[in-house]
Amino acid sequence: MAVMKVKTDIEIAQQTELKPIHVIATKLGLKESDWEPYGRYKAKVSAHTLKKLQDHADGKVILVTSINPTPAGEGKSTVTVGLGQALNRIGKKAIIALREPSLGPSMGMKGGAAGGGYSQVVPMEDINLHFTGDLHAITTANNALAALIDNHIHQGNSLNIDPRRIVWKRVIDMNDRALRHVVVGLGGQANGVPREGGFDITVASEVMAILCLSNDIEDLKKRFSKMVVAYNYNKEPVTVRDLGAEGALTLLMKDAIHPNLVQTIENTPAFVHGGPFANIAHGCNSVIATKLASKLGDYVVTEAGFGADLGAEKFLNIKTRAGNIDPSAVVIVVTVRALKMHGGLSRDNLKKEDLAALKRGMSNVEKHVETIKAFGLPYTVAINHFISDTDAEVDFIKGWCADKGHPAEVAKVWEDGGAGGEALAHKVVSVIEEGQKHFKPLYELEATIEEKINAIVTKVYGGKGVFFSEKAKKQLATFKQHGWGHLPVCMAKTQYSLSDNPALIGRPNDFHIQVRELKASIGAGFIVAITGNVMTMPGLPKRPAAHNMDVDPNGKATGLF
Repeated sequence: MAVMKVKTDIEIAQQTELKPIHVIATKLGLKESDWEPYGRYKAKVSAHTLKKLQDHADGKVILVTSINPTPAGEGKSTVTVGLGQALNRIGKKAIIALREPSLGPSMGMKGGAAGGGYSQVVPMEDINLHFTGDLHAITTANNALAALIDNHIHQGNSLNIDPRRIVWKRVIDMNDRALRHVVVGLGGQANGVPREGGFDITVASEVMAILCLSNDIEDLKKRFSKMVVAYNYNKEPVTVRDLGAEGALTLLMKDAIHPNLVQTIENTPAFVHGGPFANIAHGCNSVIATKLASKLGDYVVTEAGFGADLGAEKFLNIKTRAGNIDPSAVVIVVTVRALKMHGGLSRDNLKKEDLAALKRGMSNVEKHVETIKAFGLPYTVAINHFISDTDAEVDFIKGWCADKGHPAEVAKVWEDGGAGGEALAHKVVSVIEEGQKHFKPLYELEATIEEKINAIVTKVYGGKGVFFSEKAKKQLATFKQHGWGHLPVCMAKTQYSLSDNPALIGRPNDFHIQVRELKASIGAGFIVAITGNVMTMPGLPKRPAAHNMDVDPNGKATGLF
């Protein structure tokens, strides 16, 4: 018997009949003056449209998160897209709000980040590659600021910037470990002042965080002016305002601030805007895109990166405050494959039915459910179905959830699109309408930085407490001195574990989090706590996904995912 070939994501996307973007914009009730086309199937919706809609009622915001990710995959973006499509199928006006993929992981590990199967945002090749140029604008603005800093020092250094205390790095939208530590200014007096520096990946830039947390272009400029780029010889902070560069940075970002409008395979409208990583930044799409979607739709399905310990925690503690967003419910995505890995099964054995490993892995789900309940939000567990899952395994998860009183539903959105998510859509709607909501962030802004970090570690990770390095302790004292203690905290931590040790899978206990250093992202409005060995410039794997990519003579992409 011939084996039927399963279509790849890119093959499915390329065979989809897209509607012209003006049809999608009209479907949302947008006027031609509200948006600008970027080709046939993409558009920029003016950020000013949000002000025009300020008197419209807000739609219900549904946050999609997951268990701690594994190499087996969880499909959070796929479920986000599938759920949005399903809500429309059951008669709800739903809009999707996603982050933009970064070229680094697309070329490295993942090969694409626009959903999968029959639950994708399209055109997926554009979205996964250069899209509308937002990440390039962020890269340019970030590096323009770096150039202005070095030029200021070269031209006399009237601000008395200490070259040893410049905290602003250059960025590039690629995984490139060779750029983590560099020396600039070599080659003699004409080429600047030699100093050590380094590169982060673009999505780790504070410019990206600010883009995603700003409410309008005026807010963007104000936040840029507050960014701390260095310290002077008196150990006082030097800001973008001191350099007089906020106007130029805002000018470079004047188009990037407008959310991108695309569609799904089933023509559901989707905003794809901003792309900070959740393990090294706050991991959510832009406030403007989410709020715009909530003004234009009855339901907004959005996602936050990695597990509930990272993206969801930051969405609920940071983004909701920045954008005055009131979430209605959370969907926690699980898969049989990932749960078996959390239960100790190796990746090579995931196709084998193993209920014992599955049972052990459920501890990871339980902790994330506890976290969402701690925020006072209704939730649903979404079992993202893979074709290799057995009925016994799926039934085990459903039974476990039923025994624990956790609402749960199977989602077959990869293979069946919106139709495969209708049961999940009905479940989420009922949870919103019938569930009890008492949403509140997990810490008060008046708490100390140490208290906020400890609250996250104990309440979200399930750890015993926090150890601060000597460097971090000195930084804590400095930040308090400068009056930054009232800001929320953005944890930089491995995505693979609830702890800061990626090898501790499942639900580890009796551990402490090691905070090795802190970073003041004053423009973004948070303090970054860097834990364990997490890096802000990833490296490529032994065989990058880029090796599978190509383009034919007609410009058709292959191997992207």
